[in-house]
Amino acid sequence: MKRDKQLFVLLIPYMVLFLLFTVLPVIISIFFSFTHFNMLEFPRWVGWDNYSKLLWNDDVFLIGLKNTLIFAVITGPVSYIACFVFAWLINELNPKIRAFMTLVFFAPSISGNVFFIWQIIFSSDSYGIMNGFLMKIGFIYEPIQWLQNPDYMLTIIIIVQLWLSLGTSFLAFIAGLQTVDRTLYEAGAVDGVKNRWQELWFITLPSMRPQLMFGAVIQITSSLAVADVAMALAGFPSVQYGAHTVVTHLVDYGTIRFEMGYASAIATVLFMLMLGTNLAVQKLLKRVGE
Repeated sequence: MKRDKQLFVLLIPYMVLFLLFTVLPVIISIFFSFTHFNMLEFPRWVGWDNYSKLLWNDDVFLIGLKNTLIFAVITGPVSYIACFVFAWLINELNPKIRAFMTLVFFAPSISGNVFFIWQIIFSSDSYGIMNGFLMKIGFIYEPIQWLQNPDYMLTIIIIVQLWLSLGTSFLAFIAGLQTVDRTLYEAGAVDGVKNRWQELWFITLPSMRPQLMFGAVIQITSSLAVADVAMALAGFPSVQYGAHTVVTHLVDYGTIRFEMGYASAIATVLFMLMLGTNLAVQKLLKRVGE
């Protein structure tokens, strides 16, 4: 520390901001999760009551937790693998085409509320693109209530989330593939690497572990924190809570009911779920290339 004291001095501004705006709010939220706090009265300590109510008496939260886990299990791995596969394929193109294709794949994630186009596609009347197409070919005879029917809304939101998720992780993988030392492939050929799949497993993936970890964190966070898309497409609350998630439950109690103690308990459960998933993925990524 004495030798590199200049580096620590340069880190101080970031660490102050990180502690003040990230670590401290998390600690305060965890504290409030053990209290009854409605933003009008002073917080009153209730111990584990919020968590007991959340896990044993709140049926809507359990519906949201189930939907969130379905989102995470499907959108997380599928979008993560899709991001890498597309990045791997596009990386083989010439620079101009690669730049254009990168923009095409990254565009949905930087286009704000562009996902509202899916409301037009799955509109519940005969003017919706999907209903109009199915009625034209005679597959259905009356419009389907896509975003009001619990049998369909979750699947549609998963599709939209997958479409939106090909963004930041994809860009990180493209950057990681560009930084792989090309001489490693020549050395691998000398050491017995025979095909592209072996190159991928023994050279490419181990060389871009930081980008793989970054992409995993982004995908886990986005898949477990689905809310805006569900609320915009299926409404809030959705019919029979068919598109309800942990985050929409948090929004309900935190910004509508202002039961901040209970909302903090929801946030803490989500935080622990994200943390545990990240640790598990980190252990898996350490085995890449073995």
